[in-house]
Order: sequence, then C-alpha cells, then structure tokens
Amino acid sequence: MSNTHQHKTQAPVRVALIGLGAIGRVIAHELLQRRGEGVQLVGAMCQHVEEGAGLDLPVVTSLPALLALEPELVVEAAGHGAVKAHGAAVLRAGCDLLLVSVGVLSDAILQAELEQAAAEAGRQLLLPSGALAGLDYLQAARMAGLSRVCLRSSKPPLAWRGTPAEALLDLAAISEPTVFFRGTAREAAAQYPKNANVAATLALCTLGMEGTFVELVADPGLAGNVHEIEAEGAAGAIKLRLDNAASPDNPKTSLVTPYSVIRSILSRRARLSV
Repeated sequence: MSNTHQHKTQAPVRVALIGLGAIGRVIAHELLQRRGEGVQLVGAMCQHVEEGAGLDLPVVTSLPALLALEPELVVEAAGHGAVKAHGAAVLRAGCDLLLVSVGVLSDAILQAELEQAAAEAGRQLLLPSGALAGLDYLQAARMAGLSRVCLRSSKPPLAWRGTPAEALLDLAAISEPTVFFRGTAREAAAQYPKNANVAATLALCTLGMEGTFVELVADPGLAGNVHEIEAEGAAGAIKLRLDNAASPDNPKTSLVTPYSVIRSILSRRARLSV
C-alpha cells in the first residue's frame, strides 16, 4: 500500500454580489484581487449595468440572471429594499446569503421569513461582524448567561444627515456630544437603517432586539465612528471601544465594514480560520 497522500483541493467558493455602492465596490475590487485565495467572484447585480464600470466581472440587472451564474454564496450590499425583494428567493435558490444590511432584521416578520427559507433550502443566513469587535466573546458569554448589553454609537453630525436626527437637533450647530436617541436595538435599527446595522448585529449576537439597549450620539469632535459596548453576565464583564475610520465614500459607514465581509467570505476556504 502506498504511503503517498493525495492532496485534496476544494473548488473556489463562487460568490455573487447584490449592489456595487460604497461597500459593494470595495468587496468586488478586493475579491477580484484575491482570485487565488479560494474565492471566485462570478458577477454582480445592480439597477444599471453601468454601475460595474471599471470592474472585470459580469454585471446583470435581475436576480434570475444573477442566479444563472451559479453562485453558492450571495452577498447583499444594496440596502434594506434589496433584502426584502430578493433575500428569501436567494436562499430558496440554494445559495447562502450574507447580509451587509443587518438592520433589516429589525423587522421580525422578515427575519422569520428568511430563517424559514434558509431552513427549507438547507442554506445559511450569514452576518458579518461589520464595524464591531468582540462578537465571538459575546456569543460565548450569551451561552453562559448575559444580563446586560449596551451599545453607544457616536458619529460626526454629517453622518446623521438624512435621518430622523435632523428633526431632533440642528446638526450644523451642535458644539458638544449630543445624545438624540435612547431605546432598544429594534427601534434604533428601524429608525436609523443606514446607521444602526451595528445595533442589530450586536442584538442578534446577545440579548435580542428588545433586550439590547442603544444610545446614538452626534459628536462634532469626531472624525470617524465610535462604538462602545458594555456587557455583563455570568462569564464576567466586557467594555470595548472601537474608534473606526469612516468610509471615504460614505460617512455613515466605517471603513472596516467591507473588509469584515471579505474576511467572512475568505474564511469559507481558509486553511486556518478563527
């Protein structure tokens, strides 16, 4: 009998994107640069083909056309509307679905629909860590028993434009950190969908949408986005502060967010994964 071991190689994970905005373009660019790392970006779906200009990949404008490219993982980076319109169909088509717009899960009915579609198709609904850290610890601590979880998200006033915060305070005139929202993660994610994905992610990893407390702050002294997490439970306590640089293309988003998505994708074929 030969002692020679045959090397088994996995085919690259076939990935498709929905959305080529500030986050989607970074993901696309990085994945195209990492073709030899166990991933193949097979295409993207946008409202207009022109949105894919400068990227070496097929761009389509309908979900059937995207699914015809035979992805095994679809990454949503197009906002809440895209998740509502296409999320369940992606899962039922036999693809795993990685959500960037985690805040859409503040809609309990939609969350249940997506989870049911994933269960029926034997696929996974995946969430990246986004602009947060420590989620591995917090999920382990939840198993041991968590009693309190709080998130305080502070961003420059500019990042809160186009949100209900504009009706609560004069964003151009504030001179000191101002708390304009206190409530549950469900309320934060529903009212501030483009800013509070982190609240939804943290809640889903810990005490749920109703049990996780959130404060939102406009701080003229900040250049980036600051997230502070406090949690207590049987396993101990954690206090964590993240000072994130803002995306140069969208101040509502932290620069690290698309890279957390890329890490999630690459880990599916990584020889060493944490």
